Amino acid sequence: MIVATSLAALALLGADVAAVPSGAQVLEPAFGGTIVSTYADGSVSKLWLNRDGTFTSEGRHHDRRAGRWIVKGHDVCLSQLKPFPIPFASYCQPIPAVALTDTWTGKAVTGEPITNRLVAER
Repeated sequence: MIVATSLAALALLGADVAAVPSGAQVLEPAFGGTIVSTYADGSVSKLWLNRDGTFTSEGRHHDRRAGRWIVKGHDVCLSQLKPFPIPFASYCQPIPAVALTDTWTGKAVTGEPITNRLVAER
């Protein structure tokens, strides 16, 4: 299962954007923090984006995943590589413009509604 969370583009936190994959500067604020997604039942998943186009995550059942992300138009798309690759599958979500500590809604890969927020620490 691909990581079940949405992503955000947030106010700049001032990092080196030269190392960021093409089109991904909008995600810069997320690189130093954690994107936390809360499900209707109160369970939480976490996503950590890295400037080099990789991610790690912890699902709401504490399962760990890793893979690559890319920006496609106005969406960010995640492709899982660990614990096993999922060929030809990616999970894409729009990149909303919000500020640190704002919340925004989205849908998990399962279609469930989630509420997201970016927290400053990893």
